[in-house]
Amino acid sequence: MQDMALMLARIQFGFTVSFHIIFPAITIGLASYLAVLEGCWLKTRNPVFKQLYTFWSRIFALNFGMGVVSGLVMAYEFGTNWSEFSTFAGSITGPLLTYEVLTAFFLEAGFLGVMLFGWKRVGEQLHFFATLMVAIGTLISATWILASNSWMQTPAGYEIVDGRVVPTDWLEIIFNPSFPYRLVHMGLAAFLSTALMVGASAAWHLLKGRDSKAIRTMLAMAMGMLLITAPLQMLAGDMHGLNTLEHQPAKVAAMEGHWRNEGEGEGVPLLLFGWPDNDAEVTRYAVGIPRLGSLILTHSWSGTFKGLSEFPADERPNAAAVFWSFRVMIALGLLMFVLGAWGIWAWRRGTLYTNRSLLRFALLMGPSGLVALLAGWFTTELGRQPWVVYGLMKTADAASPHKVTELTISLVLFVLVYLVIFGTGIRYLLRLINRGPDRDGETIQSTVRPVLPPNTDQGV
Repeated sequence: MQDMALMLARIQFGFTVSFHIIFPAITIGLASYLAVLEGCWLKTRNPVFKQLYTFWSRIFALNFGMGVVSGLVMAYEFGTNWSEFSTFAGSITGPLLTYEVLTAFFLEAGFLGVMLFGWKRVGEQLHFFATLMVAIGTLISATWILASNSWMQTPAGYEIVDGRVVPTDWLEIIFNPSFPYRLVHMGLAAFLSTALMVGASAAWHLLKGRDSKAIRTMLAMAMGMLLITAPLQMLAGDMHGLNTLEHQPAKVAAMEGHWRNEGEGEGVPLLLFGWPDNDAEVTRYAVGIPRLGSLILTHSWSGTFKGLSEFPADERPNAAAVFWSFRVMIALGLLMFVLGAWGIWAWRRGTLYTNRSLLRFALLMGPSGLVALLAGWFTTELGRQPWVVYGLMKTADAASPHKVTELTISLVLFVLVYLVIFGTGIRYLLRLINRGPDRDGETIQSTVRPVLPPNTDQGV
């Protein structure tokens, strides 16, 4: 029964975090996008940029509100479902989350009203300053949250006194070994998610035959951002992987489906597909490329690293879950690069706004940034198991002593309430995107035959 209670507590927290992480990712990317749009408008006075700013600021405000609400639930869960963890590590995670509220949240909230409602009440420069402060606030918020989570992955700057963690060096705590890599990786993921959402929105309108300067600007900016950000994300991911191999080798072994060292000089293959069998300690139906795993992870043709079988059985993550969530993230990342490269190629040929295959692909890829973000989060968090604070405290020791009945009822209520509240919010968000920024604006005679019903409100 205790194992079932632990599983329910983990599912409940995973469910609420999965909902929450989507909204901050969008707000981080949209806040910076809005700052770029307003900066372009101030420099060029092109009304298209202000039109797009007005449109996307409404979507930003909706996401910001849903992010705040979903984040509050998580804060309470630390005390209700994970009280033992809070007792053990609260002296570090508590202050870090408090710093996030005192710096980032107050900064965002203080300037959000000016940003959303101040166009006719303050000067242009002050309004732009407010937009910049909101954008900076979202990045500061991500910094504190990731500092806390990264410390749980690679703890540093502490000592244990009377069974509790006591901070000894806050700089080491904040700038722990995995923090820089995870911060960059998350920031780029937010920008990618936003670019894909903006690009899908533009593709949706073009496929419906609704063509305008604003829609074209959205698509061109999204494709350019993808082409820049996707390769940077690959580079950041490679560096993050090397850092993880150093500090959490069991997680990397699970990501690679690698169970034991190969023979000397043989190197480690990169498994493209397969099914890790935790009981048999083998990856079944494996399809791989010889030595490529060594080249990527050790930057050596014959390098090797620990397999899962070399770790105690009770200190291994679920290899199948980590293996496949990692591959979903990687596959979507490669498709993002393909989309960006295809978009720029089409732009150079003058067919960016008329190539229906490209537009359909951009529309299909719309949610892929958020899916990849969730897959990456699953890889990170499931790969850390069975530890809640890596090497210091196991997840089984962190949970509150709740009964299965209590956790089942609360989980069902969470699912129902979240589906109603956030389902309504997401539906409204899709209707805003479907309405578009240019219904009353200047249109361009489109050469794309509409392939979607012109009057549907189904959203993207």
